[in-house]
Amino acid sequence: MNLLIMHPNFPAQFLYLAQYFARSPRNRVVFLTKETNGNRLKNVTIVGYKPKREPTQGVHPYVRPMEQAVLDGQATLRAAVSMQEKIKFRPDVIIGHTGWGSTLYMKDIYPEVPLIGYFEWYYRAKDSDMAWWPDEKPSIDDMLRLRTLNAHHLVNLQACDVRYTPTQWQKSQFPPMYQEGMHVIHEGVDVDFCRPNPGAKLVLKDKGLDLSDAEEIITYVSRGFEPYRGFPQFMEAIRIVLGRRKKTHVVLVGMDRTCYGAQPPKGKTWKGIEEERGGYDKERVHFVGHLHRLDYQNVLQASTVHVYLTRPFVLSWSMIESMSFGCALVSSKTPPVEEVVVDGENGLLANFRQPEHIAQRIEELLDDPALRARLGKAARETVLARYNTNDRVKELADLIYGAMR
Repeated sequence: MNLLIMHPNFPAQFLYLAQYFARSPRNRVVFLTKETNGNRLKNVTIVGYKPKREPTQGVHPYVRPMEQAVLDGQATLRAAVSMQEKIKFRPDVIIGHTGWGSTLYMKDIYPEVPLIGYFEWYYRAKDSDMAWWPDEKPSIDDMLRLRTLNAHHLVNLQACDVRYTPTQWQKSQFPPMYQEGMHVIHEGVDVDFCRPNPGAKLVLKDKGLDLSDAEEIITYVSRGFEPYRGFPQFMEAIRIVLGRRKKTHVVLVGMDRTCYGAQPPKGKTWKGIEEERGGYDKERVHFVGHLHRLDYQNVLQASTVHVYLTRPFVLSWSMIESMSFGCALVSSKTPPVEEVVVDGENGLLANFRQPEHIAQRIEELLDDPALRARLGKAARETVLARYNTNDRVKELADLIYGAMR
């Protein structure tokens, strides 16, 4: 089978799928991407694409994302045509992330080839990430901008033969006519790598951090330190916790950037704003930046309590991974977290907008080793049963084979 995988970043959500099919000599796997990030996979051919230009300067901001998607779609089409000549590759099936436009025109060049779309998000101005709580009122500009932002998603929804998304919550964001027949398949996590290690000590040599003697370590992981992932609420919660507990340390993994939602005031970052506010012992709060996988593993294996907060939005891998590590988890009572975490059974849920409640739930776990052990064990069992990548990749493979019949 000739499998074409498409994502602007390599390997992203398709790591395990690419590895699964690349193991068989009967398959040929080609990954079409814009950024390899220096990554390589055995028996996977990487083909790059590059848009010819940037979106038009001064174009209306509502339509700029659509123009960027069209440019990406044209670039992948050119690359696909070139592949037929240069590496003699014609796909039997195509699977790709639809969020950036790379899949837009695949059916135009390969009308008979099944196209499977990974649909991560559909923008809505109400009852979603933009406005979830009753006091949140989107502006008319936000409403119009978000609806227009769905233009290339709608083109992809119409073009794809098979559609899937990682959670029921994400599925619920799409128009009802497209929810019908949309599969829910999470890519899962590597449960062998993300495994508990009782008694692990946190030592990050490259970061000059040794917490091997720390009695309590609270951990937090996010691509960016930003409001969408509850960073301000977390910082306020640890001000409360550290004020009451003098031997507790906090380790934050991630970058000082904004990946989703509103940007901070000009010239500032959300992390910088919290540092300016102060009010916590900076000797016990450790921002360690981006980590290599083994250091990331060390942090979560040594965690006493892990905190994951999010507005109703895309579910982060880090939350599922923390559960696989057997972490005692405090998470926000928001979708899609509630699809995974049951309060008091495999984690504790807290009000996203109440730092006092987040702090209370953290301390419940810090004060009760037996509760931490019970919840951590149940968290890992949840992942083994529902998010083991070995199972999820087979489910996705079945979807691919089914599309080819």
